[in-house]
Amino acid sequence: MKKIITLITVLAFISCKQEVKVDYAVLSGKIENAKDDKLTFNSSKSLIKEIIKVSEEGIFLDTLKVSRGYYILSDGKNKTTLYLEAGNTVTINFDANDFENSLELSGAGSEISNYLINKNKKVKELLGEGTDIYLLEEADYKAKMNEVKTASEELLNTSEGISEDFKAKEKRDINYTYLGFVDRYQLYHSHYAKKKDFKVSDDFLKELETIDYNNEEDFLFSKNYENLVNSHYQKEAKKLAEKESIPDDIAYLKTIKEQVSNEIIKNKLAYVNSKYGITYTENLEEFYALFMKISTNEEHKKDITESYNKLKTVTKGQPSPKFENYINFKGGTTSLDDLKGKFVYVDVWATWCGPCIAEIPSLKEVEAKYHNKNIEFVSISVDAEKDYEKWKTMVKDEDLKGIQLFSDKSWKSDFVTGYLIKGIPRFILIDPNGNIVSSNAPRPSSEKLIELFNENNI
Repeated sequence: MKKIITLITVLAFISCKQEVKVDYAVLSGKIENAKDDKLTFNSSKSLIKEIIKVSEEGIFLDTLKVSRGYYILSDGKNKTTLYLEAGNTVTINFDANDFENSLELSGAGSEISNYLINKNKKVKELLGEGTDIYLLEEADYKAKMNEVKTASEELLNTSEGISEDFKAKEKRDINYTYLGFVDRYQLYHSHYAKKKDFKVSDDFLKELETIDYNNEEDFLFSKNYENLVNSHYQKEAKKLAEKESIPDDIAYLKTIKEQVSNEIIKNKLAYVNSKYGITYTENLEEFYALFMKISTNEEHKKDITESYNKLKTVTKGQPSPKFENYINFKGGTTSLDDLKGKFVYVDVWATWCGPCIAEIPSLKEVEAKYHNKNIEFVSISVDAEKDYEKWKTMVKDEDLKGIQLFSDKSWKSDFVTGYLIKGIPRFILIDPNGNIVSSNAPRPSSEKLIELFNENNI
């Protein structure tokens, strides 16, 4: 009897062992000329990063929890896309000084990642550097994109060790990549070719009519398809906004509520656009109520509710979050309380932000016009501490006016987090008592800014 019990116990143990599912991948390798003591690893669909430690000799080894999909590995300067699933053991070697030519992947599960690396090289080779591709006229542009599509498909077909299931999905993704290029041609050609009113010919976008915008499998697999879906509903929302004379952000939520039938797609589109959109909306209550009606994802709803509750504290008439003892370009420090008695127009910006820099000429004009009025113009840089000298140089070289300040903790400063700022440029108007007039004030380039100033008798 004892032997039988023992046998049953052993069999049960073996059975349990067989049921254990591996949910991790193992990454290892060596970096020549490593610049840092760590690598960052994150899903292409998540901003949450894992840290992989790198030894003084450039060696790393880590076990990372993964589900099947795309991941990004970066040493801070260089990065590569990996496709991983549980059970993979991938070795990654490269020279940080010559990343593109030295990158080598091997081991179980490295086949798809190697294909992706080779595909990216081929696409880069065919498209060239920069934005010159968007200067091509319609026929030449489409011919080039078809060349890229064909080359990618040929590389996929000749790559070994890749499952037929992945190949089928990837082939559709290659087509979505092509259609994405077609979709953005009008906007990009207009901008880079400096043709302000450029419109594509009637049949140029005809291929987009073949897309099924409610394909859940492709939405979860292909970022290119997701971008096409989002672009499609943005266009539909623009039509609705014009038709009903409603704000674009409200029109977008209404559009996906009415037109998107797939629950997963609807939830993702609503969340991705609302995560940042709610921080910019001028219709907070309507925006929040509409999002809550659309979403069935409890995590998304919790996150947006947290943002909503915080944004309610920075609505018109509420006391403004404060900045204290920010470094002033002209010397010393400045706090918001130092400026009481005057209106304060705040520009939150950074030296690396293109749209911020584009507003500088208009900001100078407005500052000059209101130079002797009861208002101070304050520009707060959220550059990282390491870019302090870069900030000083730009302020000097661009002859920036007003009060130029450097944030104490970049994006983590109390002022920035107090306003839940997630994108720049951001403009804020505060009254002489330190209360908020507008937490999303118009940009200097907008005629609405002068209207706002006039409403407040500035």
